[in-house]
Amino acid sequence: MPKLKALLLHPDPQVRSQLRDMLAPVKEITVLGEAVTSFEALEMLSFIPYDVFFMGTELPHGVSGMELAAHLAQGDDPPALIFLATEEDHAFTAFELGAADYMLWPVNANRFARAIERLRPLLPRKKASPPTQPLRSREQIPEETLQLSMGEDEEEVFVNALRQAWDMSRERPPEIEKLPVNQEGRHILIPYTQIVYVEAYEDYSFVHTAQDRFLTSYRLKNLEARLRPHRFCRVHRKYLVNLDMVTEIASMPGGNFMLRTAGRKKIELPVSRRRIGELKKILQL
Repeated sequence: MPKLKALLLHPDPQVRSQLRDMLAPVKEITVLGEAVTSFEALEMLSFIPYDVFFMGTELPHGVSGMELAAHLAQGDDPPALIFLATEEDHAFTAFELGAADYMLWPVNANRFARAIERLRPLLPRKKASPPTQPLRSREQIPEETLQLSMGEDEEEVFVNALRQAWDMSRERPPEIEKLPVNQEGRHILIPYTQIVYVEAYEDYSFVHTAQDRFLTSYRLKNLEARLRPHRFCRVHRKYLVNLDMVTEIASMPGGNFMLRTAGRKKIELPVSRRRIGELKKILQL
C-alpha cells in the first residue's frame, strides 16, 4: 500500500524530532523532509508531492502557518494540514481553511492517534509517483531543514530528483527570454522586458513588474547572472534593475544616488556608492 508523504514544518527542532518519533510506528506515513519556514516548505512541495503537512501556526520570516494554509488552499491538490499549536486561538480559522486537524502541543498519544485516523481516508486516492518537477538551479538547502527517513523505493525517487536538479554538467535547454515563476501550482512566464526590478528577500527574491510582485525561489545573485546579458544591472546589494525601465538618476544627500523607473507608478531605488561607477559606465555618463 502506498504511504502518505509527510513534511514536518516547524521552527523548533525539538518539536520536529518528537514528531518523527511519534510518526515512526505509523506504517501508513513516511516523513520525507523537514522545513522551518513557509518559503522552504513551498520550494520542497514544488518537487515532492507531499500528502500532508504537520505544521506550526507561527513560522519565521513573515509568513505564518495560517497564511501558508490560505495559499495552499488555492491549489488544485493541496496537502492535508495538521496544525500544532500552543493555544486554540487559530483553530476556527484553520478548519475554515480545510485543515484535517488542529492539535494543542504537546499532545498525548491518544490525541495524536485520532489525528492520524483523520488522514486514513486519503490513502485510497494516493499513488506512489515520482516528483513531477525537478528542482531549479539553487544553492543546497541547509542540512538542518532536510532530514530523510524513507523506504528504499522512495529514497531512489528522491535521490534521482536531487541528482537531476544539481547536475550542472547535464545538457540544458536553450534559454528563452522569459522567467518561469511558480504561482499557485502554475508556471507563469514573465518576459524579461516586463520586469522592472528584482528585490532580494532572505534566500529568495521578489520579481516586480509594473502591475504585480512575484515571490520566487531564485537568489538575487543567480538572477543577476541570468539577466545581466539582457540589460539588467545590480545597483545595490538588494536590487537588480532593468536599465530599459530607468528614466532618471538623481543624487541624494550624503553622496548617495537613486534611480527612478518608467510607468504610471514611479519607483525609486537606491544605488550604493560602490556600484554607481559601474552604472555610469554602462550608461556612458
